Amino acid sequence: MKRQLLVPICLLAALGLGAGTASAAGDPQWAESGTAYTDTLGGGQGLAARADGSLLYRGMTDIPLDLRIKGWNHVGDPDIAQGHVFDAYQGPDTATSKMFAVTTPAGKRYEYVHQLNPGEKLNNSFATVSPDGQWLVSGEWGDQRRLQVFPAPLLNPATPPTGGDLKEAWQISLDKPVRDIQGCDFVTDTRLVCASNDASGTLFPEIRPLLQVDLPRKVDGQPMTGAVKSLFALPQRSVCTGTFETEGVDYDVNSGTLRAQMIPPGVCAVATAVYAYKQGT
Repeated sequence: MKRQLLVPICLLAALGLGAGTASAAGDPQWAESGTAYTDTLGGGQGLAARADGSLLYRGMTDIPLDLRIKGWNHVGDPDIAQGHVFDAYQGPDTATSKMFAVTTPAGKRYEYVHQLNPGEKLNNSFATVSPDGQWLVSGEWGDQRRLQVFPAPLLNPATPPTGGDLKEAWQISLDKPVRDIQGCDFVTDTRLVCASNDASGTLFPEIRPLLQVDLPRKVDGQPMTGAVKSLFALPQRSVCTGTFETEGVDYDVNSGTLRAQMIPPGVCAVATAVYAYKQGT
């Protein structure tokens, strides 16, 4: 009963504190267009839009039992490409690998395990697939100057057709450091948006910013450098006080809707806010 009462209180507080966004000069102007909520345990780690416009959410209760038994205890921000669901999994602090699970439109799941390279962190915060379906981009936690790139399991013919080993193909170097990236998604062939949980204000003026990464060309299997800039601070609105946490981000190419998740502090954390944005003309 207490859980049912807490959620509406948090929602009412956020609804009463709507605000617009400011974008960097010359960049798309994203205007906040709505707020939704999802159960944090069942959807607070990330989201992805299906072709019909409905949303797939991921939370800690979504990890299948057989994967938990294998040691995969965290699922990150997912993506959907050509009807396939891509999930990013990581294991305990002692892990020497990370895993991407791909579920086909028919419901068959395949597991692709990446053995960590020297110096690579075990974190597997998100998965996003390039618009052509050929490359999978992911990232680590903490301070980073790169995004990792893998051939997209199943969709790229360089990968085994029924799961197996997945080697890193190359990297997207970043011209500025980023911190605590929770999710990224492609907006165009040459642009990603990434949600950062960085509350320090030392790398960018905004607290928990939405970042934009512009690429010199579309992802093509060769190293490149992305230009990073902060667009705006993601909302931190709640009747509860304390530490917020940025989570997943998604861009629905069919509707042109950008969404980002924020977990409020304290008892309000039972419901994750999902903020929606539309690009102005």
